[in-house]
This record gives sequence, structure tokens and C-alpha cells, in this order.
Amino acid sequence: MKLNHYELDPKGHFVTANGINIYYRDQGIGQPLILLHGGTDTHRLWNPYLPIFLEYFRVITPDSRGHGRTMSLSGELSYRMMADDLVALIRVLELDHPLIFGYSDGGQAVLDFGIRYPGFAKALIIGAAWYRFSKEYQDALRNAGFVGPGEINYQVFEKNAPPDWIESMRHSHPHPDSDYPRTLLETLASLWWTPLDYRAEDFQHITEPTLILMGELDEMIPLAEAREMAEMIPRAELTVIPGAAHNDVLIENGLFLNLVLDFLKTQSD
Repeated sequence: MKLNHYELDPKGHFVTANGINIYYRDQGIGQPLILLHGGTDTHRLWNPYLPIFLEYFRVITPDSRGHGRTMSLSGELSYRMMADDLVALIRVLELDHPLIFGYSDGGQAVLDFGIRYPGFAKALIIGAAWYRFSKEYQDALRNAGFVGPGEINYQVFEKNAPPDWIESMRHSHPHPDSDYPRTLLETLASLWWTPLDYRAEDFQHITEPTLILMGELDEMIPLAEAREMAEMIPRAELTVIPGAAHNDVLIENGLFLNLVLDFLKTQSD
């Protein structure tokens, strides 16, 4: 059902869940939809799409562990932790079977969540997620400057980053330590270089209707890998965005938006 009005929540809230204070924004009314951003991003990733999503859903956009205003007490990060944070957030907000859409690292968290917490969600969208430690994946990390666990070649990284990257990250991820942008990148380098080691039978645990969303030209994840994932998940379908690389899928007014919205509206009450 389309909702013709919604209320914005520009300030956001903190809630204690899974031992950390998670910052999130909660906007609109209707079936709850949780949107999970990727590495180095924050809840702001979703701002361009909120006016459309809010016509139909109550939209909850948290900052993931170690990102934005959600501090990580241990300095460690794993997709298992992120999935546990997601479950804890659902419980503390008393959400009844939310729809969940995650992209990149957010998609990885949704994948782990689906495997280990079947039945908690109404439906899942797993965007740009991997499960094989493929050559393409490893090459893409090295090409971006992430050369090993916790190790970054900043000369390579800065060739691809905007000139003001460190100030931009300080603004997006406020932290008492002015060098936190480098700490976050090194934490992500460890996360991204940790193999997932999922087995084929693990995917059978995902019980919710699931949309696998991929860019046709994703430089990190071979399209064949996405197809395999969709085949292993019992109620999954694959949607491929033609001509799109990893960071090109979520573009404002892009093809993905209507495809995702159609899937979500079909699964919602």
C-alpha cells in the first residue's frame, strides 16, 4: 500500500544494542525497512532514495559499527559482528519481521544475518556480496590500495581517492582521534581480507524471499558467483544492473531503484 505522507526525523537517535551505541534514523510509517550502507559510508548513503522509499515504508538507516556516529569499542570488525548488531537493533526497536536491504559491506552483513538468523526478516536484499575469495576480488582490493590484512598502500589509495578524502572521512566519522580515518581504513582492510568460508549448505538456512542485486561489471565479484549464490538460496532471485560496476549500482534515479522497490512492495504486507 502506498503511503501519501511521511514524517522526517533529521536528528536521529542512539540505542544500546549488542554492547555498543548504534546511531540510527527512523523515518516514516508502515512496514519497517532497514537499509545498511557499505564500508566507509554512513546512513547518508541512502538520503537520495528516502523520498521514494518513505512513500511506502518506515525506513530505518543505522550507521554500522565503527562508522559514522556508531563507535566500535573493540576496534575490531567482522560481518558476524555486523549481523549480530542488526539482530540486536531489530530486537531493541521491537521490529516485526522488517524488510532488509544491504549493499556491499551492508550486503555482506545481510548475507551473514540470513544464514545465522533465519526467520527474523520479512525479505532480504543482498547487494554486491561475495562468498568466494576469488582472484577478481583480491585484485580489486589491491588495485584500490588494500594490499593485505590491515595493510594499505596509501600511494595507490590516494590515486583513486578525492584530494580531501581524510577531511571528508573525519566529517563523516566523527571521532576523538584525528587519525581515525586511517584506523577505519586499516580495520576495513582486515575485514575485507578475511575469507568467509561459507559452505553450500549454509545458504540453505536462508528462509526469507531474497533478492541478489549485482552490477553486470562488478570488478570485485564475478557475475557467475552471484548466480551461484542465487541458486543455492532456496527462495532467491538474481537481478543484474546492465553495465554497472560495483560503485555504479546505487545511483540516484537509477534502474536499481524501481527493481528494488518492486521486490519490496511484493514482499511487504
